[in-house]
Amino acid sequence: MRQLELGYNKRHLRIVGIRLASSKMELYAAEVFRLQEYHQYVPLSALAQHMDVSLQAASGMIARMQQAGIVAHVPYKGVRLTPDGERASLLAIRRHRIIEIYLVRVMGFGWDEVHHLTDDLHGGVNQALEDRMFEMAGKPTRCPHGEPIPDSKGRMPMVADTSLVNLEANTLSRISRVRANEPEKLRYFAELGLRPGAVIQVVSRSPFNGPVRIRAGDIDHILGHDLAAKLWVESPVA
Repeated sequence: MRQLELGYNKRHLRIVGIRLASSKMELYAAEVFRLQEYHQYVPLSALAQHMDVSLQAASGMIARMQQAGIVAHVPYKGVRLTPDGERASLLAIRRHRIIEIYLVRVMGFGWDEVHHLTDDLHGGVNQALEDRMFEMAGKPTRCPHGEPIPDSKGRMPMVADTSLVNLEANTLSRISRVRANEPEKLRYFAELGLRPGAVIQVVSRSPFNGPVRIRAGDIDHILGHDLAAKLWVESPVA
């Protein structure tokens, strides 16, 4: 697989190939892709917050990405990936999630440890390493948190699930994804046995974004609305 290289040509950037040359730019592109699920145009403030950088740093990177044709920036609205940017972002997401599952399955790290470790490792993993990690991890289709892994052509598998807060009382379902990166939240979910694959039942829901009572096995748990929203489920149980 060729790399998508960014090179200067008459004082502007051009795109050649498939994968981004800058690992930092790959991480930005991947984050824009994730945030597009919630925003038609991703605000720079939201991108800066999720990348844990200053607004000035995020703006500088977006300017470079716009020059390279990776994003389209609409003033006062935000940014969206171009078709080239989306393909590059999905390959970056594939690498990130393969590294995560490799760290858990092969190296024995906890699922609460791997997100930030992967950010640090991402730039040092080339295609040969990615392919070997994929093989050694058992050719996974999901990351440790249940997120689907794009295929080698940059295509994202479809997942038919929804947030737990959308379910009615007495609904039985199976956890598909745990959409949290914060280590303390992941450790808490693990303590409650709320991992991908766990079967749970919504016992009751309080109105106005109130807490959700769920049953996992024979034990009831009460989750605040924001925490419950991190659990995505497939329903009904197959």
